[in-house]
Amino acid sequence: MMLEDLVRLRRARDTMDRDYAKPLDVPTLAAVALMSPGHFSRSFRAAFGETPYSYLMTRRVERAKALLRRGDLSVTEVCFAVGCTSLGSFSSRFTELVGETPSAYRARRHEAGAAIPACVAKVLTRPVKNVRNGTPVRIGEAESEARP
Repeated sequence: MMLEDLVRLRRARDTMDRDYAKPLDVPTLAAVALMSPGHFSRSFRAAFGETPYSYLMTRRVERAKALLRRGDLSVTEVCFAVGCTSLGSFSSRFTELVGETPSAYRARRHEAGAAIPACVAKVLTRPVKNVRNGTPVRIGEAESEARP
């Protein structure tokens, strides 16, 4: 992969990080990266180890976790605040990544982590996609990065 392509892919990834609550789809992100949708999807997965949709949903779930910890918004309000349009899809993806439903996560006590700065909490609470060879693999890590 050329350095120029990586720069464009990072631009699209930065767009997802910044504008996660906006309606973003592959054609829109591909336009940001100045690539065709198919080439963008393949290149993004090769560079970052996951599909653009998976990366975007992880960002949305991370933000949803922060909003749910506050406890002042309902799960439905959080779903729409992070850019999801389907409560069912949001709940399914949240449960898959976090290991509990959004309602259960919201209801649980979170005072133990209150003293941790937000930037550290974000890293420590980042959803884990799966376990490979007994080692958790954080979403967004390429296969080669996940190996010890």
